Amino acid sequence: MSKNNKQILELLKELRLSAIKEVFKEVTERAEKEEIGYDCFLLELLEKEVTERNHKRVGRFLRESKLPLEKSMNTFEIKRLPFKTRRVVDHLLVGDFIQRKENVLAFGKPGSGKTHLLCAIAQELIQIGKRIYFTSCNRLVEDLLKAKKSLVLESALKKMEKFDAVIIDDIGYVQYSREEMEVLFTFLAQRYERGSVMLTSNLPFSKWEQIFKDPMTTAAAIDRLVHHSVILELNLESYRMESAKKSKENPVEEENE
Repeated sequence: MSKNNKQILELLKELRLSAIKEVFKEVTERAEKEEIGYDCFLLELLEKEVTERNHKRVGRFLRESKLPLEKSMNTFEIKRLPFKTRRVVDHLLVGDFIQRKENVLAFGKPGSGKTHLLCAIAQELIQIGKRIYFTSCNRLVEDLLKAKKSLVLESALKKMEKFDAVIIDDIGYVQYSREEMEVLFTFLAQRYERGSVMLTSNLPFSKWEQIFKDPMTTAAAIDRLVHHSVILELNLESYRMESAKKSKENPVEEENE
């Protein structure tokens, strides 16, 4: 290796251009052999660096998201959705709603695929550089309540601002005390027009007073969520029930002894 090449590798290390450093020798030898121009040589090196950085960034964003990674678009049966809903999902996958600070509200019966769909959309958005955080409503409320009791609620809410969207799974699934309701409302109010909320719920808005206890607070929470939002009504039969029915309709024939 020439003295110049050694110096280049040292500088690449200092500049933390690890991907270029990894392939520099290989690309240099091929460029010399095939008489590749300097512009093409440099372009290939830079493309490899950008590709590797994007790959690492996506991996980091997926880890911090806390998403259940098995719930992806590859494992979601998109054909179960009505055509109009599929069109809406296609638009959500572009990610423009995040730029507009819009919310995505998914309603439906238990087992209808609400959580799976939002998690799948989130994983696709992470691939294009968005930062998403997934939490159950129960866990979010517990974390915020602990932060409030420790007098660090404002700091905890501030940390959530780094995420382009926060997925709240199963809002209304459990009953909350008034104190728990207050921190949940504080979170929703803080996110309003500052970042997207993606949530799932088995309860229609007409029953949300069960969550927030007070009609005024309920109306205020709904107003903030709906003002800029996309609503997905997944009026589908439970995927598990559907699978069970198919199994009964197509029993596996017993092998002959």
